[in-house]
Amino acid sequence: MSLTVYAPASMGNVGVGFDLLGAALAPIDGSLLGDRVSVCAADRGINLSLTGRWADKLPADPKENIVYQCAEFFLQQLGKDEGLSLTLEKNLPVGSGLGSSASSVVAALYALNEFFDNPYDEQQLLRLMGQFEGKISGSVHYDNVAPCYLGGMQLMLDTPEKVCDAIPTFENWYWVVAYPGISLSTAKMRELLPSQYDKSVAIDFGRYLSAFVHASYRQDASMAVSVLKDVLAEPYRASAIPGYEASRAALSEIGMLTTGISGSGPTLFSVTDSLETAHKAQQWLEQHYLQQGGFSHICRIDAQGTRRADGI
Repeated sequence: MSLTVYAPASMGNVGVGFDLLGAALAPIDGSLLGDRVSVCAADRGINLSLTGRWADKLPADPKENIVYQCAEFFLQQLGKDEGLSLTLEKNLPVGSGLGSSASSVVAALYALNEFFDNPYDEQQLLRLMGQFEGKISGSVHYDNVAPCYLGGMQLMLDTPEKVCDAIPTFENWYWVVAYPGISLSTAKMRELLPSQYDKSVAIDFGRYLSAFVHASYRQDASMAVSVLKDVLAEPYRASAIPGYEASRAALSEIGMLTTGISGSGPTLFSVTDSLETAHKAQQWLEQHYLQQGGFSHICRIDAQGTRRADGI
């Protein structure tokens, strides 16, 4: 038996929801923006091969690769010692703010769960994904793994019964995402944040996030745009991302509704309900924000999430 799984890129935070909101991305041109993992049986041990645009940026030693470590982790959880052969098609750059590590982790664990006839249900598997992702980042955050796995825009609940739940999205919104071509360490970007916030900032954060969720259910796009603001991270991270502040200003002039940092950057996202404006924004970003190795996409929210991709 051999199977292949695709896990889409994701935006953590979505600006307004630091560590509590995430969304999966699907380019409107039909291209796949995310990693793929294939798995089949092997005689013994764990074998890993690498392909894809960004494979050469990964550790040379397979045992240092998170997909190899996922396989070790999964077999350990099952109490099994079986031979596996895995292939990672690395299509997302590391340190991009597009959920690169989450895409690899989710694709690997989803594929392994399928391969072993689904020993874990959806919530159990999601918690395993979060647990493993936490080993990498130092703490458990679901805002990338949850939308990557389940699709849509996910609000983190972290109740005993449920890790997260989907909230309605605006079907007529286009999300222009632009990765400039540089990598930023999530850990280092977190270090830029203050250890404490003023009470007024905490109140604004709660107000904006709750208003955005409320607006999403009411399908009130103007309200959603007006509160899609990041008061916790962007004020401290914006200047650390080359060209971000100038790009945000230019995108506003072009007519984009709002712009923010995807995850911890350097990828930015910008929202519009006009495809024409989206193309203008993409053209500007490609000329002024992207460096060598950078790329941009006009996206919708990916409602499917992670799925089998054996025939793709």
